[in-house]
Amino acid sequence: MLLADLGAEVIRVDRTQPGGISFGAPEKDLLGRGRRSVALDLKDPRGQAAFLELVASADVVIEGFRPGVAERLGVGPEACHAVNPKLVFGRMTGWGQSGPFAHNAGHDINYIAISGGLDPIGRAGGPPQIPLNLVGDFAGGSMYLVAGVLSALLHARTTGQGQVVDAAIVDGVAHLMTMFTSMQNLGIWSSERGTNLFDSGVPFYDIYRTSDDRWMSVGGLEPQFWAAMLDILATAGFDGIPDRNDPNQLPVLRDTLTAIFATKTQAHWSKLFDGTDACVAPVVPLAETPEHPHLKARGTYVQHEGQLQAVPAPRFSETPATLGLPPRATGADTREVLTEWGVSDVEALIADGVAAHNE
Repeated sequence: MLLADLGAEVIRVDRTQPGGISFGAPEKDLLGRGRRSVALDLKDPRGQAAFLELVASADVVIEGFRPGVAERLGVGPEACHAVNPKLVFGRMTGWGQSGPFAHNAGHDINYIAISGGLDPIGRAGGPPQIPLNLVGDFAGGSMYLVAGVLSALLHARTTGQGQVVDAAIVDGVAHLMTMFTSMQNLGIWSSERGTNLFDSGVPFYDIYRTSDDRWMSVGGLEPQFWAAMLDILATAGFDGIPDRNDPNQLPVLRDTLTAIFATKTQAHWSKLFDGTDACVAPVVPLAETPEHPHLKARGTYVQHEGQLQAVPAPRFSETPATLGLPPRATGADTREVLTEWGVSDVEALIADGVAAHNE
């Protein structure tokens, strides 16, 4: 999706018979936006040949099989580089192409569990908390894959030499955790969950419930931002807040802030802190984020092809990214794409079930 949002022509090669996890009709899945779908049977030699004809004209191939599967299907890096030496071959896996877990099944929660991303998240005395599947699948996985693919593509265009990019989620998550590894090395990060600076261990970097059972985020790490918050609270009649620099006062400070934020609604606190440097902001439910004034002013969400969705990120001054095709049904573009890309015997492939075109 990200590559398509940034202007790449992306062709998704699907199975002729859908499989795996489904969250509904493919044409409603926003992660599928921006790319056309070709359905090919890669277990059939003719399907493999058709795929390699597509590869011959491509800049990048991305696959997410377990190690060795693409090779067994005849569409691995060696076969692809034989028809296109400058091709970037991106491999997206959880465990990576090597190591004792490489051939095991796994999910985001497992990958972040062994690579340091899961254990630190949570309250003191409680279990690790699951950060959706953002830390592994999307941050440690997809974003690192995209960075690797674009770097390799730059190298290929400079030298004419393609290469394989092994994007393992476990590697990406471990890399994401570098700041905390560094803090651990320096002796300023405790392995006890919920006792550190960024994990709810201090009351000046935490979440507080409001009177309407919503939440406010407080992030006044630096003294000047904390002072700004205290000044604003003082104008609202809340004085005598305990000294955050006294470790003995931290439990009292947390109780004090808990009691203060519980006196008013989220809307009240949001208005009070709006436009200030206090680093206090409302926790906005996902369904309400499109209406938040800041995101609305930036046009962060739009209605596109009948669906509300976030616009491409990041933003460019000279080559702005735009939303392209809406999500497509599996095989909706098989005939068109195979013909456009010069694949041989398209109609015969469809007639024989090697390719599937779904109107």
